[in-house]
Amino acid sequence: MSKSKSVYFCQSCGHQSGKWIGKCPSCGEWNTFVEEVISKPSKKEAGNIDIIKSVPTAVQDITSGNERRINTNSTELNRVLGGGMVMGSIVLIGGEPGIGKSTLMLQVALNMMDKKILYISGEESQQQIKMRADRIGIQNDKCYLLNETFTDSIFKHCKEVEPDLVIIDSIQTLHTNIIDSSPGSISQIRETASQLQRYAKSSNVPVMLIGHITKDGNLAGPKVLEHMVDTVLQFEGDRHYGFRILRSVKNRFGSTSELGIYEMMSNGLREVINPSEILLSNRDEVASGVAIAAMIEGQRPLLIETQALISTAAFGTPQRSSTGFDLRRLNMLLAVLEKRSGFRISSKDVFLNIAGGLKVDDPAIDLAVSAAIISSLDDKAVPPNMCFAGEIGLSGEIRTVSHIENRISEAEKLGFEKIVLSKYCLKNLSNKKFKIELIPVGKVRDFVEVLI
Repeated sequence: MSKSKSVYFCQSCGHQSGKWIGKCPSCGEWNTFVEEVISKPSKKEAGNIDIIKSVPTAVQDITSGNERRINTNSTELNRVLGGGMVMGSIVLIGGEPGIGKSTLMLQVALNMMDKKILYISGEESQQQIKMRADRIGIQNDKCYLLNETFTDSIFKHCKEVEPDLVIIDSIQTLHTNIIDSSPGSISQIRETASQLQRYAKSSNVPVMLIGHITKDGNLAGPKVLEHMVDTVLQFEGDRHYGFRILRSVKNRFGSTSELGIYEMMSNGLREVINPSEILLSNRDEVASGVAIAAMIEGQRPLLIETQALISTAAFGTPQRSSTGFDLRRLNMLLAVLEKRSGFRISSKDVFLNIAGGLKVDDPAIDLAVSAAIISSLDDKAVPPNMCFAGEIGLSGEIRTVSHIENRISEAEKLGFEKIVLSKYCLKNLSNKKFKIELIPVGKVRDFVEVLI
């Protein structure tokens, strides 16, 4: 017989306590502890999953080699995962409701024609998933659908089907008889994720989990869930924009700075192979307050459009508003421009926007942001054939940035004739020949002279 005991869990961070307390000692939140009954299984009840017995091995005796990966037939997903899905890995993808997580995973399952996929859904019926599959328009007779939330039944079906990939939609709907609490609770998520992890490692079958997020934007459930999985992906975007961005937050088998871009269409998600052409808006006439930045996401160069609007403050305190760019860094750039170049911006309202709904944290965008601000302040348009790549320091110096060759090549490929960059980048480009004109600057005042 199984033994039961009552334990209190923090709904915010998953901290465990033997009694109810008002303030969580781990995260500091108040009134977040809820009571859950945990049932420890007996020896006969446990052991539904076969576990490979391991023995200690010396490091010198272990043969190193490249891990085996599965091609997902999705260029963007393969890039974010680091070249494909590693055998036996467990991947967690999170995002806001309605952003397209289920559509992305179903599209990946249907595109993998040469693999046997088991798509397990605890939120939608088979008819609803079939309707989405018909809308995507891909036929695949090796993709199996299963409506199940009980983990023991899921593992039995996995033994019968023997899939090459298992997709769970979503981890918050699963439950096990080991824990006597409702699905989606802290203990249920932790225990079901642990069972799926043991299944993935023992069977060498990769598992993809779809996870919900809280109103704060964090993945719902205990923080240990992110520690247990091998890869954490964030699927984000604005519902009012057609673009979706897939970011890697954690990846044990690849880089965490990669990015994949999709466009939501009526027939599913379309991969955006060359996002620079889409992120640059087509304008009939040249307008002031617009500058093009050559940025890098992971190893991928992107050219994006920065837009600034400077107006006289209607009230006593000037406004500072930024969309897609760090507001604190914007205030720093405004202070540098006023201190080092003499621009009077302290009494002006400043509005900054990154076109396309992107959120940018690359410091190389500083020059483009400053160019857009100066252009809007003087009401003079930046030449449309010019782009920018450089970081601005507090003393007014233009600092060098990484991957400058990739930025220059991307700007040249898209037809730009001039690129403004730090003069300290030239020593690394002495033997390189580019058709685009390189304009080196060392200080903010030199940059202003080039711009005006």
